[in-house]
Amino acid sequence: MEQVTIKNDFISLSVLDYGAIIQKILFKDHEGNTLNLVVGFENPENYLEDQISLGACVGRFAGRISNGGFNLKGNSYNLYSEDGVHLHGGKSGFGKKYWVFDAIEHNKESFVKLSYQSPHMEEGYPGNLKASVTYRLIGNSLHIVHEAVTDKTTVINLTNHSYFCLDNTRSINHYQLHLQCPEILETHDNLLPTGKLISVVDTDFNFLTKKEIAKKRLDTPYVVSKDAKTVAELYSPVSGILMKVESNQPAVVVYTPLEFAAICFETQNYPDAPNIKSFPSAILNPGETYYNRAIFTFDLVT
Repeated sequence: MEQVTIKNDFISLSVLDYGAIIQKILFKDHEGNTLNLVVGFENPENYLEDQISLGACVGRFAGRISNGGFNLKGNSYNLYSEDGVHLHGGKSGFGKKYWVFDAIEHNKESFVKLSYQSPHMEEGYPGNLKASVTYRLIGNSLHIVHEAVTDKTTVINLTNHSYFCLDNTRSINHYQLHLQCPEILETHDNLLPTGKLISVVDTDFNFLTKKEIAKKRLDTPYVVSKDAKTVAELYSPVSGILMKVESNQPAVVVYTPLEFAAICFETQNYPDAPNIKSFPSAILNPGETYYNRAIFTFDLVT
């Protein structure tokens, strides 16, 4: 397992080839203490036993797919499912693969680029797919770009699955959250979308105005406002750290695990898009390039 660290005056980023995992994002709080803003393991080999995608690039399809697969161009493709749900690319998705470090630059805009070649029918998905992810530091921002090309029509939905923690407390209840997301996807008990969009107004999913997370726990696909520049803002009054999330994707799955204090912002397409025609298309054709951009900016607010 290989690890690469890039840094600038504001951020230090450590990345593993296994799962293209973000292992560390180091940033100083208002007292000058260096914090790791993502949950992870100090020993990289511990990620081999991880079952919750800590910091990983998940795919070929991030999120959930129903019906044990999907139909595409008249063909049926069967996917590994548990209790009727295919999750994060299957039994051994991209977050459990060894990627290749293609480029590493240490300069004013340091970056690291990794790639993974997914063969035709891996985990049931059609097409030989070449995926890449680039992590770039620009000032106090981390830019993440996922790209992919295929030789056969396929479906794709990539995202980074980092669990963010903005201070050293054992709770996120005091975090202040603001989401530029006027709707959520209605989901069944197994978290598969029904196909219906629901307004967050007059619900406890409403973070259109900044408020404390308090005891609300989420595993929720939010629909991003079409005119939103910033998808999400998260602030810890304990550390003074404010994180802003920007994305070119139509949704963000906000996930707060019950087992520890952290929050994910999975910028991506709608879950189960291959099976729900009214959702944005997840289809990638030969000659096209999949492009998913997310920017995480870290500031100090006193």
